[in-house]
Amino acid sequence: MGQGLWRVARNQQLQQEGYSEQGYLTREQSRRMAASNISNANHRKQAQGGIDIYHLLKTRKSKEQEGFINLEMLPPELSFTILSYLNATDLCLASCVWQDLANDELLWQGLCKSTWGHCSIYNKNPPLGFSFRRLYMQLDEGSLTFNANPDEGVNYFMSKGILDDSPKEIAKFIFCTRTLNWKKLRIYLDERRDVLDDLVTLHNFRNQFLPNALREFFRHIHAPEERGEYLETLITKFSHRFCACNPDLMRELGLSPDAVYVLCYSLILLSIDLTSPHVKNKMSKREFIRNTRRAAQNISEDFVGHLYDNIYLIGHVAA
Repeated sequence: MGQGLWRVARNQQLQQEGYSEQGYLTREQSRRMAASNISNANHRKQAQGGIDIYHLLKTRKSKEQEGFINLEMLPPELSFTILSYLNATDLCLASCVWQDLANDELLWQGLCKSTWGHCSIYNKNPPLGFSFRRLYMQLDEGSLTFNANPDEGVNYFMSKGILDDSPKEIAKFIFCTRTLNWKKLRIYLDERRDVLDDLVTLHNFRNQFLPNALREFFRHIHAPEERGEYLETLITKFSHRFCACNPDLMRELGLSPDAVYVLCYSLILLSIDLTSPHVKNKMSKREFIRNTRRAAQNISEDFVGHLYDNIYLIGHVAA
């Protein structure tokens, strides 16, 4: 009752001040006025030479039924940026619509160098009729051939002039390529020790902690599944390379390539012990320090303890 009397009194007051119920704006009228104000503001921006975002969005919305925007209508820089995010398959499909844009040499050159970081042909004057799109197809074909038969794959690259017949060039190609099957690569490197030597020298372990350097090494050169002569060769080459990259650290810690070799084997065994579900009684930090210092007595206890912590927190060095 009290609220009803209050409304009556309020309406009388508004009528005395010149207002009426019809004078109130509805929500729909408010929206129309706001839209009108926005439209006017956009017209003012357009008159002032500014970017009419509202008009662009409205035009784009009215053309949604036409499909994806035509890249040929965009600035070339923007079109190339959009196409650079496509892989080779999608870029070939895009060339069916935008032939001139999608067949641009810069796009295919970027695809080649992002997948195969080093090829001998990159540093040569391109022959007559050279095309990076054709080169991509040849690199892809050669990689598939390598993953089936490494020797045939390397011979294919040489026959096409993509790689020079040099252990160093082959090592650089392997080091900068991630599409090669690691099992086939391991077989190839086991047979081509000259390529393996050059591949090891491409690694830079300067100022790296030993377990982290070993992980990086085994990411490029996968360790064999079983212990044997090849694993011993890998660890020996890694030990000498690690010492060559860190001469000051080796003098400070009093380490030699033989001592690093022992530490690497200890890290591999510790990795297996801590990560294998078949090992129930895991090696403790104290046991690892005792066993390692027994094999290499001049290594400090703190340094060996840091090695254990790294494997315990980060994981296997050859996973």
